Amino acid sequence: MNIAYVYPWDVVGDPTSPDRLAALGVKAVALAASYHSTRAATPYHPSHRVLDVPYSAFYLPIRPSSWSRLVPAGPTWTPADAYLQARDALKAAGLQVHAWTVLTHNSHLGTANPDLVVQNAFGDPYPYALCPAHEDVVDYCERLVWEILEVGAPDGLILEACGPLGFGHQSVHEKTSGSDWTPVDADLLSLCFCTACADRYPPTTRARVRAAIDHPLPPKAGTGTHTTTTHTSRGTTKTTVAGPTTTTTVTGGHSSSTNTPSTITVTTTSTTFVTNGPTATGTIDEALGSLTDEVRAIRVDLSTSLRRRLIAVARSTAPNTPITLHANPDPWAAGAFAPLPSGEPEADVLVANCWGDPSADAARLARLKELSVPGQRVGAYVLALPPRPADAATLADHLRTYARAGATEFHLYHAGLASPQRLTALSEALRLHHR
Repeated sequence: MNIAYVYPWDVVGDPTSPDRLAALGVKAVALAASYHSTRAATPYHPSHRVLDVPYSAFYLPIRPSSWSRLVPAGPTWTPADAYLQARDALKAAGLQVHAWTVLTHNSHLGTANPDLVVQNAFGDPYPYALCPAHEDVVDYCERLVWEILEVGAPDGLILEACGPLGFGHQSVHEKTSGSDWTPVDADLLSLCFCTACADRYPPTTRARVRAAIDHPLPPKAGTGTHTTTTHTSRGTTKTTVAGPTTTTTVTGGHSSSTNTPSTITVTTTSTTFVTNGPTATGTIDEALGSLTDEVRAIRVDLSTSLRRRLIAVARSTAPNTPITLHANPDPWAAGAFAPLPSGEPEADVLVANCWGDPSADAARLARLKELSVPGQRVGAYVLALPPRPADAATLADHLRTYARAGATEFHLYHAGLASPQRLTALSEALRLHHR
C-alpha cells in the first residue's frame, strides 16, 4: 500500500484536493493530526499560496478534560476541526486516512515548559524537543495518541518523533554551521542531560562529552582522505571519498538528526593530514570510549519505553488500527525517525527515511527489513521535493532500489507541497515501478 502525506490545510477549502490525491495512484493519505511549526507552499489552494504556521498545533477539537499539564494548541490558520473535515473529504474520495502524529517535536510546549525539554551537556535547552524521560511528556504523548484514535477514528496511526530529538533542527535563521562541528559533535550535542536524564548516565559522562567537543586530544598525523564539506542552512552532510583529489556536488543529502534535504559540495584529497582528537576519529563510540555501551543503552531506552507505552495505549483504544513507526536502525538517531536498533514486533509497519543517497537509504531499509518480524511491512519515506528531480524515470529508479532493499510500500512526501509537474512525475514513477 502506498500512502501520500498531506497537511489538513491542503484539503480543507480545496474541493479538488481529494480527487487529485486519489489520481496519484495511492490507496491512503497520511494526514497530519499534530504537527510542528512550518512555512508551507500551497500551490493548489484556491484561497492562498503560502501558509505560515507559527507554532506546533493539534488539528482536532481540543477537549480540556482530555489533557493534564501539557495541553496542545489549536490552529488559527485553519479550522479547529481541520483534521476531521479533511478526513471526511478524503474518505468520500475512497481514500484511507492515517493520522500522521508528531510526538515530542513541539516548540510551543517546550518553550512554555523549559523544565521538560532536552538539554545538552553544557546545559543548553532545545525548546523544540520534549524529553520523554519526564513523565509529563510521556503522559502528554499517551493522551495525544488516545485522543487521535478516539476522536479522529483514523484508518491507521503513524508515529513520528517517538523519542528525544537532538541537536539538529531546522530553526528559523539557523546559525550553527560556522562552528564546524562534525557529525560526531552533533551526536554528542544530542545527548540529553536534563534533570530527568543526567543521573541516569555514569558520573563522568557529562565531563567526557564536554571534553570531547571542547578539548580534543593532541593532534595525531595520519594518511587518508581529507574532506571539505559546504554546509547549507537546511542540513549538514559529511562525505568521505577515497582516491585522488576530486570535487563532487552531492544532492539529496540530509542531516541524520533533521532528515532535511540539502545540497553540498565535497572536496576530497588523498594526502597526509592531522586528525584532531576524539571528534575526528569518526564515531560517537570512539568519543565516549568505555562509557559507550551504557550511554547508548540509556539513550535507546528513552525511545523504547515511550514507543511501547504508546503502542499499548493504541492497542487498548483501537485494537484493529495498524501502527506505523518512523524508525531508524541507528541507535544514536536523534530526529523524527527514532532509534530502533532491535526492531519492534508490535508495530505493523516500519518506515525508514529515504531522502539521501539512494544506496545509503537502501542500506538503512535493508537493516530495518532484517529487524522486522514475519508479517511486518517495511516502508520507504520517499522524497518527491527538491533536490529530487521532477523526473518520473529517476524517481522510478529510486523506487526500484528501495523495493530491492525490502520496501513493500512507499510513503510519499509531500503531495501538498509538490508542484503539478512533480505530482505528475510521482504518479508516473509509481506506474512505471508497478508495470
